Amino acid sequence: MAGNFPRIVLMSWMVHLLLLVLQGCDQVEAVYNQDEVECKRKTIKYATSFVCECSATYCDTVQSVDNIKAGTFAMITSSQADHRFSKSQHLMAKKSNLTDMSQLLKINSSVEYQTILGFGGAFTDSATINIMNLSSKAQDNLLKSYYSTDGIEYTIGRIPMASCDFSLKEYSYDDVSNDFDLEHFSLVTEDIKFKIPIIQRSLAMSKKVVKLFASPWSAPAWMKTSNEMSGRGQLLGQAGDKYHQTWANYFVKFLDAYKLNNLTMWGLTIENEPSAGATDNAWQAMYLSAEMERDFIKKDLGPALHQAGYADVKLMVLDDQRLFLPSYVQTILSDAEAAKYISGTGVHWYADFFFDSPSVMTDTHNLFPDKFILSTEACNGYLPDSPAVVLGSWERGEEYSHDIMQDLSNWVTGWTDWNLALNLQGGPNWAKNEVDSPIIIDAEKDVFYKQPMFYHLGHFSKFIPPGSKRIQMTATGMDSLEKLAFKLPDGKTIAVVVLNRLDETKPLSIYNPASGYINALVAGRSINTYLFS
Repeated sequence: MAGNFPRIVLMSWMVHLLLLVLQGCDQVEAVYNQDEVECKRKTIKYATSFVCECSATYCDTVQSVDNIKAGTFAMITSSQADHRFSKSQHLMAKKSNLTDMSQLLKINSSVEYQTILGFGGAFTDSATINIMNLSSKAQDNLLKSYYSTDGIEYTIGRIPMASCDFSLKEYSYDDVSNDFDLEHFSLVTEDIKFKIPIIQRSLAMSKKVVKLFASPWSAPAWMKTSNEMSGRGQLLGQAGDKYHQTWANYFVKFLDAYKLNNLTMWGLTIENEPSAGATDNAWQAMYLSAEMERDFIKKDLGPALHQAGYADVKLMVLDDQRLFLPSYVQTILSDAEAAKYISGTGVHWYADFFFDSPSVMTDTHNLFPDKFILSTEACNGYLPDSPAVVLGSWERGEEYSHDIMQDLSNWVTGWTDWNLALNLQGGPNWAKNEVDSPIIIDAEKDVFYKQPMFYHLGHFSKFIPPGSKRIQMTATGMDSLEKLAFKLPDGKTIAVVVLNRLDETKPLSIYNPASGYINALVAGRSINTYLFS
């Protein structure tokens, strides 16, 4: 079979070119890079799509699209049936070829919205342990897939402060009771052997700045009302007392410890999902009402960070479901003393399945336009009636793209996936809270599988770099395609991302006054990125 693989790849590409001709696209000099490595497909029984298999010796790559010629556009396609980042270049047209003008999109690049901070995932204990379970060359291929110019070029990385459910056990950085001076604070094996080395290698592979931000799940048990890291409980005492001051200094100690390892945090969230600590949660959590978070920030954490030289670290409030918007954030940011320390708001997607209300993010932006909103966690396989890992699920990739587009349409500046890589069971997870991931590792075979979710994310992280600005794009009628337009940092390149979650192919025209029309057919169940000057 291996001997036939190049022939299969060539035949697949020829079929792609034939389809373009049949669709009426005038192809010019292709942007397809002959140095790119094609996806090695692995078909999963009963799956709705395929995964791309990587190993120590083989892994697919994706190159940037540069130097787009005037009067042309580049098209990058990933689809349920066939493609993963298939690229081609075509001529712009002087007029639309649509008969139904409801699919005509008009770009107005003079109307700008938010600036993009980036896209990425989390360096959890589980993710980094899974990566380390591969051979060194397979590890390199996985990290390159995320962070190098041969990959999807992530520019955000989230780091749990001590343990979370995606750890092998519960632990904090200071489990010595009543150590208010934090004399026993220290990083642990999970940091030193797994997280820090993987983060350092990832950053070394990137040609872009990677923004690292950290999030705590719980204070040490001895600081809490429950004397437990997991389940229902909150910090002892009240803002301004020794418990809150010690907890603030714990953040500083963490920043210092990672800085000693040449890792500087761009940002911090105050608490991962502060609402979870009000329930009998199965994993680490700590309750903070909006009022409690507000008072901790202005009396303890904000001053502690400033005094320690970390005034430039971006503090984010909430880091929880968007159903709490805008009230939770309003309580904190309406207080001038707290607001002066805050840069933005973090949101998660887990309650969106039940409360689909993206407009609350626009409401929050309108109340506090000088504070950014960042999606700080999302994953699939978390619902109780769904399997944790589904290899080859195209629908889970679509759920990612749909949520990203919904978020970015409502002033969100970027999107952070959860675990970078998990095992075939969706773990390890000490609390048995397994979920899915864009990369799934089979350590016994020394291979990893890139899920459709990986490619959906890549249509944003690879082609919409930090510094891009969302711009106005209006439809002349109601249509079923999901789409967004961006002006890239070079100031001259426009990117349009179009998602078709329907089974049928849809005609599309994109009109830009400065360059003409993109006339295309958007395949059913596909995501497409169009780039032009």
